[in-house]
Amino acid sequence: MNLYDETCFECSKLITNKYSTSFSLGIKAFDISFRYPIYAIYGFVRYADEIVDTFHDHDKQQLISNFRTETFGAIKNKISLNPVIHSFQQIVNKYAIDHELIDAFLRSMEMDLDKKAYCDDSYKVYIYGSAEVIGLMCLRVFTDNDDNLYQALLPQARSLGAAFQKVNFLRDVKADFEDRGRIYFPGVDFNNFTEQDKRQIEADIKADFNDAFEGIKRLPQGTRLGVYIAYVYYLQLFKKISYTPASVILQKRIRISDTSKIALYVKAVLQQKLNVI
Repeated sequence: MNLYDETCFECSKLITNKYSTSFSLGIKAFDISFRYPIYAIYGFVRYADEIVDTFHDHDKQQLISNFRTETFGAIKNKISLNPVIHSFQQIVNKYAIDHELIDAFLRSMEMDLDKKAYCDDSYKVYIYGSAEVIGLMCLRVFTDNDDNLYQALLPQARSLGAAFQKVNFLRDVKADFEDRGRIYFPGVDFNNFTEQDKRQIEADIKADFNDAFEGIKRLPQGTRLGVYIAYVYYLQLFKKISYTPASVILQKRIRISDTSKIALYVKAVLQQKLNVI
């Protein structure tokens, strides 16, 4: 089983490296014992997201239903022939990740199959399930079954997940609105997206970032730098979006170059050495 387990974790690592430069670099900054678990979580959520966003020529409802059934079956039986699900179930069982978090995540993915516009309540439900619970899954790993520390950092972990997801929404407005017909931000008309609309969204995101940073400073050594690197990447992306007119983000996807990401990585490492974080 050891060879199979390692191979499955390597599959999740490959998925992470292929899909996300930002998270891949952040994970490399973790102590080695934390890397496979976070790869496993990212691989799992990435594949579920792929089902609802890209498998257009297939029955997405059936695929996500099968994915849900296999996931909880694997958690119960402690094995799966799907490498991504197998590595994920090991982490769920090892770190006692609450099954409610997994269910909430999958429910948000299911919402993407038919939900096109969100009200305040459904927006909060979606943000919780699609992003905040991922932060909480990772926090279970970072706190290594220390429930007191987990509960103390839970609000900030949720804020970080929410900040990342809301930045993604702003970055991907064009694709979500034009290609998928989705409007995540409640009460916003993207046919008439104003600077005031954008500023209100940004104020909410800024509050999430500020709250999240307080939690990052209290994370255990071995995890803090990696999370901080992901934080500074997204914060820089958020700043770039903030400087971009509302009309422009409706026309193109704003991104941070790989060169800039490397520079931010080096800066974050230096800040840790100087005890800035």
